[in-house]
Amino acid sequence: MASLASFSTISSSSAARLSSLRNSSSNSFVLTKSSPNSIKLLSTPPRQYKRLVLKAKANSVIDAPTTSYINDVSDSPKVLLEVKDLTAKIADSGEQILKGVNLVIYEGEIHAIMGKNGSGKSTFSKVLVGHPDYEVTGGTVLFKGENLLDMEPEERSLAGLFMSFQSPVEIPGVSNSDFLNMAYNARRKKLGFPELGPLEFYDYISRRLKIVNMDTNFLNRNVNEGFSGGEKKRNEILQLAVLGADLAILDEIDSGLDVDALQDVGEAVNELLTPQKSVLMVTHYQRLLDIIKPKFVHIMEDGKIVKTGDISIAVQLEKEGYKGISS
Repeated sequence: MASLASFSTISSSSAARLSSLRNSSSNSFVLTKSSPNSIKLLSTPPRQYKRLVLKAKANSVIDAPTTSYINDVSDSPKVLLEVKDLTAKIADSGEQILKGVNLVIYEGEIHAIMGKNGSGKSTFSKVLVGHPDYEVTGGTVLFKGENLLDMEPEERSLAGLFMSFQSPVEIPGVSNSDFLNMAYNARRKKLGFPELGPLEFYDYISRRLKIVNMDTNFLNRNVNEGFSGGEKKRNEILQLAVLGADLAILDEIDSGLDVDALQDVGEAVNELLTPQKSVLMVTHYQRLLDIIKPKFVHIMEDGKIVKTGDISIAVQLEKEGYKGISS
């Protein structure tokens, strides 16, 4: 779920196989850390599923899947992500980027990370989703109480972690409809839900398209191929809307967007928020925070979070720059 093509473009052979699986509800695909240059197709035989009984509306079985403590009657928010003393380096060069990151995110919270270029913001995001370009050298990361660092990227995705990248890649030969259908049903299968048939999925995704203000004709286009910058960012948020992540990491979704597109994307994210779902935003600008309002703003510097506060930090940063933010 770490965006469409999490870490690489799809291989031509995988694209051909994926295209041949159009409208198949018994296949799913995920990206693998061990094979970062291709998409791994997992053929899943038909099986009987036990339909989950939820307390929500009757058609909730075809709503966005979630792993958020369905049977817990407690009103107290739970820790969703807990990062302690996380260090990481670039795998190829060995350059240390993260130098002891500490962060705790509870259910329903919105956090923003700001900082100068090269401070480690995007690296931190990519390490959380298991990007193969980076190697963790120390610290711990718990996601819903489980050791995130022990999980492969696809396991993190199916567990409810999503990342929207700054520059989403194109996947020629694969339609948005096919991709979203298989990715969504893979997550449903993981959670014990039955897979959706074509008509059920079309109904489900049509409602999500409205959230991001996109036309249904978009589904027939290949993933990000020939998309404008704004369309790519909307597509990322559409994936988030379809997949129903518990923690969405948004890495500079505001970059390259005009005022109207930014408003649409920001409002779409707000519409997806629930008391159980959280957001971690990486941004340089207060304009995004004026739409998606964070509870906490963190300043990152030299691979560490050096200051945490509320939205007033971003306001101060807008006026005075980083020199005005004392650590």
